[in-house]
Amino acid sequence: MIQISRPRHHSLALTHCRYLSLSHILLTEKPLENHHHYHQRQRQLNQTRPPISNPATLRQNLISLIKSSTQKSQLLQIQAHLLRTSLLHDPAIAVPFLSRAGLSSFRDVDYARQIFDQLRNPCSFQYDTMIRAYAVSNSPIEGFYVYQQMRLRSLPSNALSLSFVLKCFARLCSLTGGAQVHATILRDGHQSDSLLLTNLMDLYSLCVQGNEARKVFDEIPHRDIVAWNVLISCYMHNHRTRDVFGLFDGMVSGQLGCKPDDVTCLFLLQACANLSALEFGEKVHGYINERGFGDAINLCNSLIAMYSRCGCVDKAYGLFKNVREKNVVTWSALISGFAMNGYGREAIEAFGEMQRQGLLPDHQTLTGVLSACSHCGLVDEGMMFFERMNRDFGIIPNIHHYGCVVDLLGRAGQLDRAYELIMSMGVKQDSKIWRTLLGACRIHRHVTLGERVIGHLIEHKAQEAGDYVLLLNIYSSTGDWEKVTEIRRFMKEKGIQTSPGCSSIVLKGVVHEFVVDDLSHPQKNEIYHMLDEINQQLKIAGYVAEITSELHNLGAEEKGYVLSNHSEKLAIAFGVLATPPGTTIRIAKNLRICVDCHNFSKVLSGVYNREVVIRDRTRFHHFREGCCSCNDYW
Repeated sequence: MIQISRPRHHSLALTHCRYLSLSHILLTEKPLENHHHYHQRQRQLNQTRPPISNPATLRQNLISLIKSSTQKSQLLQIQAHLLRTSLLHDPAIAVPFLSRAGLSSFRDVDYARQIFDQLRNPCSFQYDTMIRAYAVSNSPIEGFYVYQQMRLRSLPSNALSLSFVLKCFARLCSLTGGAQVHATILRDGHQSDSLLLTNLMDLYSLCVQGNEARKVFDEIPHRDIVAWNVLISCYMHNHRTRDVFGLFDGMVSGQLGCKPDDVTCLFLLQACANLSALEFGEKVHGYINERGFGDAINLCNSLIAMYSRCGCVDKAYGLFKNVREKNVVTWSALISGFAMNGYGREAIEAFGEMQRQGLLPDHQTLTGVLSACSHCGLVDEGMMFFERMNRDFGIIPNIHHYGCVVDLLGRAGQLDRAYELIMSMGVKQDSKIWRTLLGACRIHRHVTLGERVIGHLIEHKAQEAGDYVLLLNIYSSTGDWEKVTEIRRFMKEKGIQTSPGCSSIVLKGVVHEFVVDDLSHPQKNEIYHMLDEINQQLKIAGYVAEITSELHNLGAEEKGYVLSNHSEKLAIAFGVLATPPGTTIRIAKNLRICVDCHNFSKVLSGVYNREVVIRDRTRFHHFREGCCSCNDYW
């Protein structure tokens, strides 16, 4: 049993817990500070209020007191009284006490567990409370262990218990655990519980089991907006963006019997941002205004992020200016939007204005600022902000901040300095930060350091196909075809498969995807004819294929032919074919754009008088009048 040492006046206070004045004792910290006034006030209350003898009223007062506690110290005082009076073993009191200890704003799941372990024979509700507390803690697996203990005691599990266990497994992304719970649901006959099945869907979604999630959804007897939102989330986890758009249209039209709510709109805005689907994002924005959701700060922040990630910085900034109560997320969304679109100076200016407004930055804000410096080559400014993080803002740099600085130094050609930073940084190295440096080695053709970085990735057992492709880039750019052949042979022997480059363009709500030499599109003949015409026009304007972008040891003419059908070129050709002259063409690419496609897009923007916006894996490229917003620094 926990022993709590306390001054004599605490004992006196707790002996009066039978009275209505209990709330005046336990819901204030003042008694510890001013003994005289406290005891004087207590005597006055006891003189004016008769003691309460009704046990039900006493219990209700205690429960109200527990629920209104705002600090752990208050719960400790209540605990002392419960231990003295043995009321802790009353389930009607123990359940709210456990809930307050483990689920409130100051939640302390270890403290809740200490209380739980003192219960003689916990009931199902007490077990449920502990499982739920662990589900939102940093130790979700403990929730499953508590559930196991509950079953060993032959206590019946209900739909609520299973729902909390599912949340534990969802936190762990444990497909095996989720499948076991699914079997229990079927065995115990809980198939009609919509909430339970919705949580099961969520778990399958997080485990990237989209088909299983859809099967569960089809079994839900009464599908509310929560179920539909989980299905949308599931499709997003499984990269089924077209299905997300289709569901939204069906919900808006009333065909699905459920209208989108604010959470639905948040999911849709994220999907639009991922695909650079500006047209559909504007449709969602219109629906938000139509339904009166426009003042919700989380939706405003998501709209700013969506427009930024679709390359519409002006619209993002316009929305930002109209937000009445800007929080740190609002400012961070604007700063990150400026950064990814190549407006480094504007990002720094926004950061300065944020500080003048009296708002303190968080980790995400500083990530945006450092990223802005990296994309624009502002080395001195970036290092200055990095040094100020802990000193001025009390923010200890995490792996993302170090990654931005490594990228900053690497792009600027300071590769040895970047390497030294990785080796000396105060957080554990991860594979992503080594890949960032490897990308810089490719840009600057630093073979020796590139090989060393691959060695570090092998040490971390984290090497991927893309890493070897970067190494191939380094060797091919220096003309070391023997090494290129060696790496290709190694990849073939190990069965290492590369991810194909994929470019997408969204027109009229339909996602059109292309890979290199794609023949799957229904308009493939027209697209290739248009691409041939574009190539002829660009050659007249001076475009010459950048054959160093081709990694095979081929002749110049053969390399030019291979480069001509890259995925972004096919997407651009389709955009020119399918939209009126002067229309902006927006492309999303899953990999970094190659030098040849970058040059192709620059020349096309001038010859065809088109703005072309390409978002690759790291940033935006805005091509206008033969120039790119990155100033060829990417």
